Amino acid sequence: MSREEVVDPSTITLEEGTYLVKLAREAIETFVTSRKRIDIPEDIPSKFLKPGLAFVTIEKIVGETKTLRGCIGFLKPVASLAQVVIDAAIAAATEDPRFPPLSPKELDSIVIEVSVLSLPKTISDPLTDIEIGRHGIIISRGLYSGTLLPQVPVEYCWDVETFLGEACLKAGLRPDCWLDPNTVIQVYEAIVFYEKSPRGEIAIRSLKEEYEKRCGWLKTFTDLQREVHSSIRS
Repeated sequence: MSREEVVDPSTITLEEGTYLVKLAREAIETFVTSRKRIDIPEDIPSKFLKPGLAFVTIEKIVGETKTLRGCIGFLKPVASLAQVVIDAAIAAATEDPRFPPLSPKELDSIVIEVSVLSLPKTISDPLTDIEIGRHGIIISRGLYSGTLLPQVPVEYCWDVETFLGEACLKAGLRPDCWLDPNTVIQVYEAIVFYEKSPRGEIAIRSLKEEYEKRCGWLKTFTDLQREVHSSIRS
């Protein structure tokens, strides 16, 4: 499938992203309370009937703290973006093996995040080609595969090497697997829409700004590393 046939995350507006988050919320609440899967709404923007890739993340608010409650998605355009968001939302709520299924009493204390992804592309030099705050990564070797969304290294203040090592572990491989020439490394970009509060205002996450604010000292160091690595290559 060509890139032109897949929804490009960079073309999605805040209004459209708000629609997707509300769609994910409706899918979750309907399934958790009645075990029924919603259909694609008739008023769906035509753009979302094109194939797309997306992850849905659910976080639970306890006091001032947010903790992960589920995260599932699709790294291939297996269906329309609308259907992918519905399916990922229900799966994040009920099928993430790290958590029990979401209960109806939790619906008022969760916030939902929808990440629309670009098609992955293979890279050859991860230390130069990966940019924190821009890229998610997929690590694959043989039957082993794992991915980390672009917001993950921002939230933990990881540099590129740590990001790669953690993705290797996520794939069930050694943390230095990214150095093995038999390991395939792919990157993708995302636009991330999130609820500021349960059923509340929806906004776009600016991951680069978050990284600079949260991890400014590390970004300066990482940029220097990238410059040194690039000069060595040239």
